[in-house]
Amino acid sequence: MKVTEHIAQAKDTLISFEILPPLKGKSIESIYDHLDPLMEFKPAFINVTYHRSEHMFKKRGDGSFEKVEIRKRPGTVGICAAIMNHYNVDAVPHLICGGFSREETENALIDLNFLGVDNVLVLRGDAPKNETFFEPHPDGHRYALELLQQVVNMNNGVYLEEDLQEGVKTKFCIGVAGYPEKHFEAPNMQTDIAHLKRKVEKGADYIVTQMFFDNQKFFDFVTKCRDMGITIPIIPGLKPITSKKQLTVLPRTFHVDIPDELSTEILKCKTDKEVEEVGTQWLIQQSRELKQFGVPVLHYYTLGKPKVVKRVVEAVV
Repeated sequence: MKVTEHIAQAKDTLISFEILPPLKGKSIESIYDHLDPLMEFKPAFINVTYHRSEHMFKKRGDGSFEKVEIRKRPGTVGICAAIMNHYNVDAVPHLICGGFSREETENALIDLNFLGVDNVLVLRGDAPKNETFFEPHPDGHRYALELLQQVVNMNNGVYLEEDLQEGVKTKFCIGVAGYPEKHFEAPNMQTDIAHLKRKVEKGADYIVTQMFFDNQKFFDFVTKCRDMGITIPIIPGLKPITSKKQLTVLPRTFHVDIPDELSTEILKCKTDKEVEEVGTQWLIQQSRELKQFGVPVLHYYTLGKPKVVKRVVEAVV
């Protein structure tokens, strides 16, 4: 089923989770071990992130260095198929611009369509580690809007090969990212939401937000979207804080603010176990307020913390 169909048929706020692919060399069992504790909540769908390859410098025998490309985590296609087969739940693969040509993207979409995957989340993706600016593949997309257009084209039976006639029309339900605290490259919130609206006009079906820790910022974001004519579902992305170092890592990496009240309580903690308790209770309160607000789905970034997310969901559903 499409994400939008799940939302349309729901009688209450839905639950969904997001996971990382395992590191290369690990088995699919690591995914099952991660998800097993969470499946009792009958998630509507499970997102699988995609991580672009990284550039590293490998020393040659003569002492010089060679720039090599390494992908530390496998792709999403096989993982999504395994999740759908193992749990009988919809999987949502992330598609990114970085590191992929348009042909590679088309082939991935064809594979996903063959597997019966109904949903994709299209993202630009980040710049590679140790590089300041995002650079697309020479034959790839620079912006998520362009990637979105490729998926929409395939939904209309239009493929890259111009001579291909009567191509099968795919049926992907397309999600895009939203930023309650604006994308860090946007000059202001108004411009960022205007860009988001262009994605909706191009064919985006729903929005999943970047993590946030202040619900008021999400409420304001939704209001601004609605005022600008964006009517598609907006799903909040949620993450627990479980260690003190996240007070600096999360703002630096994801460009989000930590509320004063939350950071003050975390700084009082003497151990990460205490931090985890504070973060868990904060996320429970966030989730309850968002559910009362009427969000269609509570989407949890599990990121190696399924037990914490399990506690949160138990307290909310």
